[in-house]
Amino acid sequence: MAVESLPLDPSIVEKLKGVTTATLTTVLLKKGLRNVWIRGTRPLAPGYPRLVGRAFTLRFVPQREDLATPASWGNPISTRAAIEAMPAGCIAVAGAMRITDAGIFGDILCARMRKREVAGLVTDGVIRDIAGVLGTQLPVWCQGTAAPSSVTGLTFVGWQEPIDCGGVAVFPNDVIVVDQDGAVLIPAALLDDVIAESVEQERLEGWIMGQVEQGVPLPGLYPPNDENKAKYQAWKASQKG
Repeated sequence: MAVESLPLDPSIVEKLKGVTTATLTTVLLKKGLRNVWIRGTRPLAPGYPRLVGRAFTLRFVPQREDLATPASWGNPISTRAAIEAMPAGCIAVAGAMRITDAGIFGDILCARMRKREVAGLVTDGVIRDIAGVLGTQLPVWCQGTAAPSSVTGLTFVGWQEPIDCGGVAVFPNDVIVVDQDGAVLIPAALLDDVIAESVEQERLEGWIMGQVEQGVPLPGLYPPNDENKAKYQAWKASQKG
């Protein structure tokens, strides 16, 4: 049964837009989560802004010839029907088994997603109709492009259920952050703690970068020893005034 899509507080989106995926992987590593970077998710075009949204999951399985046909596109369970269930602001995450010779979405589907105000598409597979997809201005992270349609290599079986995307377990309503380094998953249950630690980590690394630009050597600075931790805390206190 499909899981209901949950909204994401705009304040959370704004906070995470200031946090890189690199920082998120470090914060999650400290919490024991090593497998959160979705493999094979590269920006289709340069210049995409960092995006934050709840995961709306789509699941593909291996092709089965009696089910994966052009006629299946009109079925109640289809990528077309899934798009109509996508809420504004979500990030569609499609587990495509890292298949690279069957494009899961093309320009028309991406245009409809854009019209529904979907924030972006993340997949470990590929898309087709690249010129048209780029024309829709829907941000896409994927492995590349292929001319054949999805049914030549995959069978679509449902949405809003747990999926494997790029070797990462993605559950509906987990939070996805994507930037030029790819896509990172934040488990929904850890969201508040990750945000607090990530914002602080970005602030600390900004201070460290300032010290580096002043010529301070790295040992004892990155990571900071007790002396530099004290300097950082003093600097942070001065910023509040």
